[in-house]
Amino acid sequence: MARRESEVATDNPEAPEDGPLDSLANAFVGKLLDFGVDGVGPLQSSSQVLVKARREKGQDDEKVVDEIVSDHIKKAAVGGFVTGVGGIFTMPVAIPVNVLEFYTLATRMVAAIAEHRGYDVKSKEARAAVLLSLVGADADDLMRKAGISTAAGLTGSGRLATLAMSRLPKAASMMVNKAVGFRLLTTVGGKALGRLIRFVPVAGGVIGAGLDGYLMKRIADHARAEFAPRPEVAGEQPG
Repeated sequence: MARRESEVATDNPEAPEDGPLDSLANAFVGKLLDFGVDGVGPLQSSSQVLVKARREKGQDDEKVVDEIVSDHIKKAAVGGFVTGVGGIFTMPVAIPVNVLEFYTLATRMVAAIAEHRGYDVKSKEARAAVLLSLVGADADDLMRKAGISTAAGLTGSGRLATLAMSRLPKAASMMVNKAVGFRLLTTVGGKALGRLIRFVPVAGGVIGAGLDGYLMKRIADHARAEFAPRPEVAGEQPG
């Protein structure tokens, strides 16, 4: 049976030992890939999400993508409402749960879009590209820090699609994954300050629903732009 990403993140015997924050970032990204791309237990994989969307919308590229995006925006809004409705009484538990739930949905949505448009989300390169889509404009900075050259088309719109089709050393993909996990976790605190309204029961749920739905749409718009249909598969997706 194939080993999951979370189990192989530290396989390099020459890599320096991770500190607590590095280990947390690796574990977080491992969960996103396990839950969001591969599917675990009752959680659907990105491939299963794609099959369902194609069954309902047929071969039309935009209609399939619209279905995937709409479904995940709704689920993000529901999750934001549920984790914010309790206000200050549930916030210590709700915010960490909301963060994992939100980024799991975002990972699954982006992976389903990428797979629909012809990218192999089982490859480490495509998975790194999917994760980088979660950090938006920070992707270039993280790729540079991971030592990935920006000279081979890895800048500007479509750079993540280029990365998804490239040959990426395992060490580089591990560095990208860890950097994404660290960036997501370190921005949670800042975003939490913007969610102080969630201290108020019920009203916090309404604000949480709107905020999470909006953020999911932003990630979706970014994924649409980055993962353009590959020419050899555009319009030829299997039903």
